[in-house]
Amino acid sequence: MSFDARIAQLGITLPDAPAPAANYVPYVQSGNLLFVSGQISAGPDGLIRGRLGDDMDADAGAAAARACGLALIAQARAALGSLDRIARVVKLTGFVNSTPDFTDQPEVVNGCSDLMVEVFGESGRHARAAVSAAALPRGVAVEVEAIFEIA
Repeated sequence: MSFDARIAQLGITLPDAPAPAANYVPYVQSGNLLFVSGQISAGPDGLIRGRLGDDMDADAGAAAARACGLALIAQARAALGSLDRIARVVKLTGFVNSTPDFTDQPEVVNGCSDLMVEVFGESGRHARAAVSAAALPRGVAVEVEAIFEIA
């Protein structure tokens, strides 16, 4: 089954690929790699703001990370025309807006990682970093960037 068909089968609606908010491009293809700029947590009602360990728990953070994953996939589709050109998810780097004593960054970023495996199956398994940040752009809870291999 194609990845585009898999998205439809899962009932996932991708957002429009977000426009850059500053002086950068949303993605760059270099050889057989597609680098997608960090996507901040946003949903149908706007930005998903919060600070893990303060006004947001790990489950809410994971939902915010999943929203980042949806935006990453939307950017990949915008770049490639079809998700079926993706050979694998190579790496995710997740940044979690969190208090100094919050240590569940991996569980938060799992929201994005789980989505990649849900959509891309074994090709969605990836290397990853999940790090704390004292603050993120516009007060969002999570930002995730990705590297995809293109077939």
